[in-house]
Parts: sequence; structure tokens; C-alpha cells
Amino acid sequence: MGQMTLKEQLQEDLKTALREKNSLKLNTIRSLKSVIKNKEIEIQKELEDEDVISLIVTQIKKNKEAAELFGQGNRPELQEKELKEVTFLLEYLPKQVSEEELRARIQQIIKETGAEDAKDLGKIMKCAISEFKGKAESAVIKSLALEYLTA
Repeated sequence: MGQMTLKEQLQEDLKTALREKNSLKLNTIRSLKSVIKNKEIEIQKELEDEDVISLIVTQIKKNKEAAELFGQGNRPELQEKELKEVTFLLEYLPKQVSEEELRARIQQIIKETGAEDAKDLGKIMKCAISEFKGKAESAVIKSLALEYLTA
């Protein structure tokens, strides 16, 4: 048998979390599976790993935003819960690229696209985001691209 799909991996981890009585991990996976199912119903087809990765990235972003708000609202226990969920979700993403790799590739993309200043950010983002989907946060890509374009 080949490598497991992300959905199969989630199902296996769900069973493990059930056996270990790890309620936070269990709820995180259930919530993610529900997001996946809803998306599949919406588009009326099964999601590929690439699509699942996009949903996970979106979910991580939501959790981080919620954690930040709980932090501002002085609710450390809820902030910690959101951050733990982020940790679980990160396990399903491809290995994150290092900042050095990202910097080198962004410089390459700038040369390839002939981008000269911040107005050309869109060209770079379009290239970089599709290439680093799930491997780097778009906010990081954007800040590095702007760093080079405004230097």
C-alpha cells in the first residue's frame, strides 16, 4: 500500500486520540474533519491532499488569531488551548521551509519576474504562494518580498 492520504492519516490519529483519551487532540481532529467534509459537500467532490493542506493552513490562521484575541482578553487558558491546537495541526503540513531557502527563492522569483518595487509584489506573491503552499506562511513570504523590493 502507498502512502496514506492526509484524510486517512486524520482518521488514524482520531482513533489514536480516542484510545489515549486525548480530548483536545480529538476535538481538533474532529473539527478539521468537519471542515473538510463541509468543503467536500460544497464543491461536490473529494478533496485531494493539496486542498486539505489549504484548509489546515486556514484553520491554523484562525487558531492563531483566536489565541491572540484570548491573550488580549486576558484568557490565558483559552489562548493556550488555541496554541495547542495549532501545534497539532502543524503536524499535518509538509515540512516548513527554512527562512534561508525562502529568502533565496524569493530573490530568484524577483529576478525571474523582473519585479522592481512594491507595486510588483503581486507577481512575486502569486509565484511564491503556489510554490510554498503549506510550507511557509504567506505573511512571511510577503514581508521577505517587500524587504527585497524596498531595499
